Amino acid sequence: MSTSDHTTPPATTSTAPAPPAGSPASEAHPRFAAALDALGLDVEVRRFPDATRTAAEAAAAIGCALAEIVKSLVFAADGVPVLVLMDGSSRVDVERVRQELGAEKVVRADAALVRETTGYAIGGVPPFGHATRTRVLADRGLLEHGVVWAAAGTPHTVFPLDPKTLIGHAGGTLVDVRERTA
Repeated sequence: MSTSDHTTPPATTSTAPAPPAGSPASEAHPRFAAALDALGLDVEVRRFPDATRTAAEAAAAIGCALAEIVKSLVFAADGVPVLVLMDGSSRVDVERVRQELGAEKVVRADAALVRETTGYAIGGVPPFGHATRTRVLADRGLLEHGVVWAAAGTPHTVFPLDPKTLIGHAGGTLVDVRERTA
């Protein structure tokens, strides 16, 4: 997929019932579990007793490298929400996001906009299964891993998936928006 490719994300306002208790997806937020079901994805959702709100907390709980965590970050580009998927060891370069979108101004979204846009609280935002259709930018660095881990709709849950599949289901456009190190 080139940086100009953009696929419209699948509709995620499914009214599918939540999976039965005890099924792998039953640990996920009900909206996200319904999105998994609608996509036909059978993934292991892990629940942790303590919140994994930060990438470092999630990596420690899972036992994976920090870079294998997917951060789902919401920004407002000229007031329009956009989701950026970034590996856990990198930071988003807001100027690169602004240039990619051709926006005048890009700022980090506040908690209210994150919840309104995605339907989830900060720390539990999954890469897809959102309340609204939102443009998604996925940093190319995610493709450096065989498997990545993302939030499953709560600060206590995560799931693994190969990055190409994850980006595809998120409707993401591959971009280079991580901060460059000197």
